[in-house]
Parts: sequence; C-alpha cells; structure tokens
Amino acid sequence: MAEAAEKQGTQTAPPTRRLRRAAVAVLAAAPLLGGFLPLPAAAAAHTTLAPATPRAPQDSAVADVALTDLTPAVPHEDDTLTLSGTVTNNGRARITKGVVDVRVGPPLDSRSAMTEASKRTGFTPGIDPPAIDGHSVKVPTLAPGVTRDFTLDVPVKDLGLADAGAYQVGVAYSGNTSSRPFEQVLGIERTLLPWQPTAVENPTRLTHLWPLISSSHLTARREANEQQTPTFLSDDLEQAIAPGGRLQQLVALGKDLPVTWVVDPDLLASVHAMTESYKVRTDDGETVSGEAQATARQWLHELTQAVEDDEVVALPFADPDLASLAHRGQAVPGTLSRLRSATSLAESTVASVLFTTPTTDFAWPVQGAVDTSVVDVATSAGADHVIANSDSFSDARDLPYTPSAARPVGGGTTAVVADAGLSDAFQGDLTGAGASTLAVQEYLSHTLAVGRQVPGKQRSILVAPQRQPTVSQARAMAESIQDLSDGGRWTRFADLADTADEKPDPAADRSVPGPGAYPDRLRGNELSPDAFRQIQATQSTLEDFLDVLADPDRLKSPVGTAIDRALSTSWRGHPENARGYRESLEDYLVGLTREVQLIDKSDLTLSGRSATIPVTVQNNLAQKVDGLKLRLTSSRSIGLRIEDRMQPVVVDGGHSQSIKFDTSAKANGRTTVTAQLYTEDGKQYGGPVTFQVKVTSITSTVLLVIAAGVGLVVLAGIRMYTQRKRRGGPPPDQDAPLPEPSGDDEPSQDHGADAPDDEQAGEPHRDSSADTGAESNDPHGTGEKVDR
Repeated sequence: MAEAAEKQGTQTAPPTRRLRRAAVAVLAAAPLLGGFLPLPAAAAAHTTLAPATPRAPQDSAVADVALTDLTPAVPHEDDTLTLSGTVTNNGRARITKGVVDVRVGPPLDSRSAMTEASKRTGFTPGIDPPAIDGHSVKVPTLAPGVTRDFTLDVPVKDLGLADAGAYQVGVAYSGNTSSRPFEQVLGIERTLLPWQPTAVENPTRLTHLWPLISSSHLTARREANEQQTPTFLSDDLEQAIAPGGRLQQLVALGKDLPVTWVVDPDLLASVHAMTESYKVRTDDGETVSGEAQATARQWLHELTQAVEDDEVVALPFADPDLASLAHRGQAVPGTLSRLRSATSLAESTVASVLFTTPTTDFAWPVQGAVDTSVVDVATSAGADHVIANSDSFSDARDLPYTPSAARPVGGGTTAVVADAGLSDAFQGDLTGAGASTLAVQEYLSHTLAVGRQVPGKQRSILVAPQRQPTVSQARAMAESIQDLSDGGRWTRFADLADTADEKPDPAADRSVPGPGAYPDRLRGNELSPDAFRQIQATQSTLEDFLDVLADPDRLKSPVGTAIDRALSTSWRGHPENARGYRESLEDYLVGLTREVQLIDKSDLTLSGRSATIPVTVQNNLAQKVDGLKLRLTSSRSIGLRIEDRMQPVVVDGGHSQSIKFDTSAKANGRTTVTAQLYTEDGKQYGGPVTFQVKVTSITSTVLLVIAAGVGLVVLAGIRMYTQRKRRGGPPPDQDAPLPEPSGDDEPSQDHGADAPDDEQAGEPHRDSSADTGAESNDPHGTGEKVDR
C-alpha cells in the first residue's frame, strides 16, 4: 500500500494548488504571524498585539493519521527526513483527492510549551502552519473504514529549521467529501523534532536507569530431597525469560546502551533456581516438573555479558515496599529487621550470580515518591542515597529550569531526584508504532529543552522510568537512548554514582515533605497493618522453628526469602494475590511445624507403686530435631509423682522416639497427666497431649497390713522400754549397746513375739524393692504398655 501511495504521489504541488495555497496564506497572514512566528525580543518587549481570531476548526476527526516512523529522530543538516504512517477513513463518506503533507511550526521555547502543544488534536487554519510546498504525496480514494500507508521524504534543509530547539512537525491529510466538495484538512498528527545543528559546549549529563525487576515467582516450598527442589507459583517466569519475553528483551535491548542497571536480586536467585530441577504449580493446584533449565542458563549468560562493564545497582532482596514499611509497617515490632537482612542478601546474591560487585547504596521507593518517614526507613538499612521524583519537591513548580539531581537532605543522606517528565515519557500503551514514535520524539525534544534552559550551566539529570516496563516501552526507551548516544549533540551519559556525587544546585529545594504530602493514589495501594502483623507472626514462627532443627539452614533460606517476597513492591495493585501469597506461606510453615508432634496416648493403669510411662514424639521432617524438651505433669502430685518431669528430645528425620518418665504412686485414684513439648527458651511447641492414669496397686488390705505392722512395732518398743525401766536400767540409747540377758532369764512371751512382728513389718519393703528393681533405667527405651 505504501508503494501504491508513493507511485501516485508527487513531490511538487500542481499550479492550481499553489495559487489556492497562496490565497489562503494571504488571507491568514495576520493570524499566522501572530500565532507562529516569534517576534524579535525588542518588539516582543514593547509591542502588544491584539489576539488573533482564528477561523473555526475544520473537521479533522473524519480521518485518523498515525505517524509510525520518523527517521532520523535526531536529524543533521544534510539528512533527509523520512516520515511514514497510515491514514484511515473514520467517516461515512468516501474521501477523494487525498493528499498527505508536512507542516512545521516555530521552535517551542520551553518544556511547558512543548507539553501544551502535544495536547492539541484538531486542525485550525491560522493557528496551524501551512504545508511545505513541494513535499506531499497523493492518497487514492479512501472508502469508509479503509486504511492506507504513506511515506514522505523531505530534505532537512527544506523544513525551514533555523535556531536550535524543538519544532512541532505536523503530518496532515487533506481531501474532499461528498458533503464538502473542496479541499480541507480531515486529519492531522503532530510530533516534536529536536534540532541542534552543532554540538553544545556544556552537554547535559544524563543518567538513565534500566530496571530489571519482576514480580515474585518463587514459593517457600521445597521437596524433601538433597537438592531441595523449589516450586514456582506459575510458569510466568519461564515465559518472561524465553525469547521475545519481557525480561529477555530487556537484557537484549540494554546490553549495548549506556545505562545503569537496577536489579532485584530475587529475580536473579529465582532464575538461577530454574537452572536445576524445579517444579511449577499449575492452575489446578498440581505441580509439574519445569523444563526451562536451558533457557534460564542462557538468560543468565546473556545478562552477565550485558552488565560486564556497566554500573549495577542492587535493590534490597525482593524489592521491599519502602513506603508501606514507613507508613504501615513501623508500628509492628520487628518488621524493619527484614529490610536489613534483605540488603545484606542483595550484594552476595548479585555477586554470586552475575560475578560482579553491585552497589547497594541506593534505595528506590515506589515511583520515587518520598516523605520524611520514607527517607528514614529507606536509609535505615545502610543506604546513603534515595532515588526520588521531582514531583516530591517544590522547585518542580518554582524554578524556571531543571536543577541537577543530587540534593543533600540532611543526616548524611542524598536524594538523587529524577526528572518527572522524562521519567514518565514511556508510560502507557506503546504497542502501536505511532504511539512509540511520538514517545521517542517527545523524550528527545525534552532532553534538548533541558540543556537549553541554562545554556552555560552543565547539569546532571536522572531518568528513573517505571519499575517493570513492557516490551514496547523498553523498545521505545532503548531507541531514545541509542539516538542520543549516536546522534545527540546535547547530552553525555553518566553513571548513577557520578550523578549522585555531583555538586548540588544551591537553588534546588532540599526539604523533604512530611508524611501528609505523600500522594493518596500511592498510599491506597500500600500493604495493610494486618499484612505486616501476619508477616511478622510468620517470622516469629520461623525463628522458633529454626531453634529445634539440627540443620536450620535448610529451612532458613527458602522461608526467609519468601518472607522477603511478601514485602515486595510488586504486590501493589494486586492485594488478593498478595494475601494469597502470605497465607500460603504461613500455611506451609505451620504445616512443617506440625510434622513434629506428640502421638496421642490412651489411658493407663498402674498396678504397682512405681512404673515407667513412655510418651512418643514423632518427627516426619526430612531432618533431625534436636532442640525440644518434653515435660510431663500430673494433676495430683500426691497421687502420682513424676521423678524427672522435663527431658530432652532428639528424634531423627522420619522417625519416632519414646521418652520414658519414672513415676511413683502414693495413693489410689485417677490422675490426669499432660505431655507438652517446649523449645529451649521455654515456649510451648505444638499442642499438649493428655491422658488418664489409674493407680490400683495400693489396696485397702495392703494399707491395713502396713498399719498393723507399724502398730506392732510401736507396741513392741513401748513394751521393751517399760521392762527396762522396771529393771532400773537406762533407757535404750542408739549409741550404747543393749545389755545382754542373763542365762537364767528365759525369754518372755512378749519378747519372743518381737521377731515375727519385725518380719511382718518388713514385708512391704521387700515388695517395694522388687517393684523398684524391676524398673528400666533407660528413659529412652521403647515400650508403651505399663503393667505393674
């Protein structure tokens, strides 16, 4: 279609069109002069012109013009500007005698003027400039709903570009309709064209961040094998690093650009986990084996090569939401400790995966929005620099120029302030070639305008785009950076560290706004206080659980990093997914703790005065448990006494162990016995197990025999004392020997009864010895039944 348009087009207008255009130009001379041609400075200062009254806008909504390509984006004086695009008939009538032409306005003298000019959509004679003579192309008759391509080639010297600056270039489509059978502009598309014929003396130092950040993909779940096979939430990461995927394109596009890479170490760790065996959760909740090991290794290899000579900034692990921590998380004790550990983990992760040493000295709150509390939290983990957005500072409205990025804000902290306009240049849907072309030209033109604000003053400007650009947004960014690097004569690229160290502008605002100034649109997407309480409860559960494990590192890393992911900035705008991740993590960890438990025990009957009660601890984990204690308590300490109530627990993975407690009974009856596991610091672990113990060995008959024996011993003692007193002898003394009876004395009947009494009294002690001697001396032996 483009070829057909070019064949039927012409680069020279017919004589009749020239006459008609001349007449229009004469009639519209005053409006054109007042609306487009800038007056000399002296005239502008001393002359007041009456506002021109433009003619009514023409119906430029009948057709849609899309500019899909403009090359070169930064033209030189000897270049030919090529403009390609499409025209579409959105009306109900056929369009005949169609023509596409180019119109160039005067240079725009400020960034605000450029922004306002970009908002215009219609065409108004007297306001919009005339077409450039000799450079147009005819378009065949256009039926309703039909789209045709066009291409225009215009030598740069014919564009009428004079002074350096950003010019607004319009591509207009004119034609006739049945209701209006005369030439009129039916559609127009405008863009900006930066023009800097010579290199400037003090180019703007430009730092462009290239974010390599993704959402959380890895769960805490690991297979109970030696490799601890990980499980991913879905196959989204596989698709993102595959050829054509978002992350693959970011690496491919950024590898040759002069950018600063901003990396989330969690992304690197997740892709690295995919290089070995891994599992993927499907939509129905099942898990299948992952098959993207080769893709993961290739992506990491390409990334390693891409960042080899570039600056790499590592965010805290999993890119925690600093603003949420500042506004909602500080009230929950212990929450900020995760930020410090995430920062420590960041450097080691990047170094081990990419074989380069990153800087961890920069914190980046979401969209660069800061207040005093956000800065305090951002720097609490050791960062001295905070990447902010110029919208957070008042000079974005007060200063007539864009100041340098570095601004000391107190306490040894430097805010590196990104230009809001440049940072937002690649937002929205840029999948269409037309939208992408406009974004590129606007970005290039604004960078030129920044340099022209204070021509003799070199400044350092930071561009911090969105955290997760789409493929189309990344392509537009890459094209803009490449155009500036290759043909731009007003910028020079610099690393983020160099920009942060630049001398700050004394006129720039250095006061960080208070928490009340934080944007409501961002505050509404923060994690809730309940979310932080849930995360901290999970953290406490993990810490207690690690204390009882023989090899805590097997669990500390996967669950600890999963807790970091629960704090990620990527959950913004996805509250249900964030809640689901937290609950899944909590359920998984609690489920692991329940793998170590007491086995329920049935009621027991003791048939003797002493016995051993075994309690079984089951460990279904894959590793040994060596940090618990088992306590056994009786509700009736008089009825049933437990000799050693607290004993250590050591159980191998996948095994059970019986812990035995020695007991002694003093009275008959039922006693409730409770078994409870405890950690080393005295916290209860799991729930208790209770059971009944019935003591039946001490019967009433035995008690009567014991009482009778004791009574006989007492009576015998009294009898002996009375007899000795009658003889006049001294009372019996433990240290003095008893007098031996004379040979003439015969044993009395009472004295001869002492021996049998002693024997009867000693019988219960022999039973007791027999019972005690039958007990096991091994408290960890096996056995469940107690029959004594």
